[in-house]
Amino acid sequence: MNRREMVLTTGAGALTWTAAAFPFGWAALADQPGKRILMYTKSEGYEHEVVKRKDGKLSLAEEIVTHLGKRHGFEVTCEKDGRVFQSETFKNYDGFLFETQGDLTKENGVDRQTPMTPEGKKNLLDAVAAGKGFVGCHCASDTFHSQGYPGNRWQTQDRDQVDPYLAMVGGEFIRHGEQQRAWLSLVDPAFPGFKGLADFGLKEEWYSLKNFAPDLHVILVQETAGMQNRDYERPNFPQTWARMHHKGRVFFTSLGHRDDVWTNPIFHHILTGALAWAVGNADADLTPNLHKAAPGANQLPKDPGNS
Repeated sequence: MNRREMVLTTGAGALTWTAAAFPFGWAALADQPGKRILMYTKSEGYEHEVVKRKDGKLSLAEEIVTHLGKRHGFEVTCEKDGRVFQSETFKNYDGFLFETQGDLTKENGVDRQTPMTPEGKKNLLDAVAAGKGFVGCHCASDTFHSQGYPGNRWQTQDRDQVDPYLAMVGGEFIRHGEQQRAWLSLVDPAFPGFKGLADFGLKEEWYSLKNFAPDLHVILVQETAGMQNRDYERPNFPQTWARMHHKGRVFFTSLGHRDDVWTNPIFHHILTGALAWAVGNADADLTPNLHKAAPGANQLPKDPGNS
């Protein structure tokens, strides 16, 4: 199949693909009972619409992940209260899904939810290091920034300067330009949730990222050619990846800003596969491939001067 025949669109005519391209058997990867997922969506400086709760109801993103859990045999708890990381039930979770933003330990965040404490943050990192799974979406990379941010946002930090949470995630948000259609190159079609997928394009709020962990197993690469805004004036860079954080499995994708991305069946399959892998229901080859998949990843855009 020609890569340009595989087009993922949003809005009217939400999705088109060749019938044989996407076997819905992907979702069965998560169909093993007894796995518990904590979905955490606290926001400190900016709350994305997809995680806003209205009239006491779960947000769109929370509803979708809860539905995926019911459909595929894992239990989802949705939380914005940071005290959960020091609760008696915290140890019972097998994995975590984050769409968070900012310093999650700060008081008086925009969502007015109780922050986690520094001890709670340590509990999270220790739990992943000990073997719990972690899946981060979109602004999970815009969480707990490294030393000097935003003044040095256009520089790559030494590994000892990268915040330990972001060192675990494997990359850090710099900035984004306007929402636009862009292409993603698929590097590993064998990773759970990606079987049958090819290179695709869609409209999204694309993050420019930095501070990539050297052991990344890159799954999707952001193609920057033809993108608007100086944020993307750089070589191609990782957009979705997986890695091991000591004994824990970590997955990140910068997808997840727009409502119509969250409601897209392809994103559902990606999430289901990621969660299945993160909690140990599926396996994958994690050979580090950063320098092969995106050899210019660490070449950052020039400072646009309006950071």
